[in-house]
Amino acid sequence: MKMTFFKTLLLVAVMSGLGTAAQAADRQGGQQAAAGKSVSKPTYVKDYQAIAQVLNLYIDGCKQVRSSIMKPAFSERATIFSVDARGKLTGGPIQELFDAIDKPPFRPSPEAQSAIVNVDIVGTAASARIDSSDVSGFFFSDFFNLLKVDGKWTIVSKIYHTHIAP
Repeated sequence: MKMTFFKTLLLVAVMSGLGTAAQAADRQGGQQAAAGKSVSKPTYVKDYQAIAQVLNLYIDGCKQVRSSIMKPAFSERATIFSVDARGKLTGGPIQELFDAIDKPPFRPSPEAQSAIVNVDIVGTAASARIDSSDVSGFFFSDFFNLLKVDGKWTIVSKIYHTHIAP
């Protein structure tokens, strides 16, 4: 009797999951049809590649500790914010990053590893996350907001979390 109950419960769970997946697929199809876009034409690929190039300027600038490499990735009006060790909001104009990266404790880190964890694009707006390890001994998760201005992707804000080194 117990086995039948578990089998029924499992069957209901599977059927419920399939129904939810089908509903999600229907909603996606409806949205795509309403937007007049086809899955077979991934128009975001060029935008993704352009965003990755912008993010790689930032990554390379961190590895080489040269703000001159990363600066073209950012809007002149970009901002940077984080939470300090006391739990207080800190940051302001992106120039704070440029001023900090060019001096100690930052040093060239050719061994640093970074990964673009995700990129989310909607029209002329995008968000992205980069996780980096061993950038001058620091470990970061960086979150970027980008806008496509005059046909070119640019970072307009950065927030970040500094991880405790392992």
